[in-house]
Amino acid sequence: MPILTILEVVVASLLIILILLQMQGSGLSSAFGGVGEFYRSKRSIEKFLIGATVVTTIAFATISLLLLVP
Repeated sequence: MPILTILEVVVASLLIILILLQMQGSGLSSAFGGVGEFYRSKRSIEKFLIGATVVTTIAFATISLLLLVP
C-alpha cells in the first residue's frame, strides 16, 4: 500500500501543476512571453492541458478510492 500512497502524492502534485498552468483569462501566451500570434499552437497546448487534467483527475480519484479499501 505505500506504493499507492506515493503514487497519489505524485499524481496530486501533477494535478496541481496542470491546474496552475491553465491561467484563467490570459491563456498560456503571457506565461511564455508570447503575444498570442500563434493562435493555432496556443489552442492545441490548451487542449492538451485540459485533456491531461481530466486524465490526471480520473487517476487521482481512482487511486483515492483504492486507498479506501482495507
